[in-house]
Amino acid sequence: MTSVEPPEHVRATFGLREVTPVSLGDWDGGWRCGDVVLSPVADHARAAWSAKIRETLEVDGVRLARPVRATDGRYVVSGWRADTHLEGFPEPRHDEVVSVSLRLHQATAELERPRFLVQPPVAPWMDVDVFVAADRAAWEAVPLRTLRAGGSPPPTSADGVRSMELIGQLATLRKSVRTPPQLVHGDLFGTVLFSGPGTPGLSDLTPYWRPPQWAAGVIVVDALAWGGADDGLMERWSDLPEWPQMLLRAVIFRLAVHAIHPRSTPQAFSGLARTADMVRLTL
Repeated sequence: MTSVEPPEHVRATFGLREVTPVSLGDWDGGWRCGDVVLSPVADHARAAWSAKIRETLEVDGVRLARPVRATDGRYVVSGWRADTHLEGFPEPRHDEVVSVSLRLHQATAELERPRFLVQPPVAPWMDVDVFVAADRAAWEAVPLRTLRAGGSPPPTSADGVRSMELIGQLATLRKSVRTPPQLVHGDLFGTVLFSGPGTPGLSDLTPYWRPPQWAAGVIVVDALAWGGADDGLMERWSDLPEWPQMLLRAVIFRLAVHAIHPRSTPQAFSGLARTADMVRLTL
């Protein structure tokens, strides 16, 4: 995601009038203004929710970017949010990212379910609707029912069609799970910031209402499909409760995203297909 420079009135409202913004490149389209990062907001409700939670949340062994409120107390101003800058970059330290996930979700276990997570996707679809529909595809009794009900056109590319076929096959392998859902961060792969041996950091929360093992499964699926992780990553976390079923739902989720996201590329499918085959062997 890239963005234009934050407008002067936005910088002024966050108390950054005298600071020159420096682009952080493709990292969420953010702009660094001294010790603060201004980032464009795709969904106001989710951005405000994340800011409110990160304002007070404490996670053992994790640095959290804290929101910077505007001079009038708002978290979001004209489609921009402000957060404290965290040093570090994403690194392929996949087991550490899973460990971060487990610690984070111990801290979020008592958080309430935000109302926007109950709302179905509606036309015209935005990015967030794609992920909502893909998430539901992995859990609803009839896979992709939300996708069809929301009016999204079916994929026409060869890899998109194949993704849909795989979803249908994998869905027949699902069994009921007993682990209760809670508030989890569902997009930790590639978003945990490492700075040498220091404490890892998180700049945002991407909320889902699912078991914490599912969030760990999404990390593992992403790392195996696209992150160059070794095949032993899946086995190393096999002591997590209901792990095979969580992996199954994680790979269905990612296949659904691939099938319906307008920016999906054919090159991404081969890693997902290979990971789906690995997940089958755990069932």
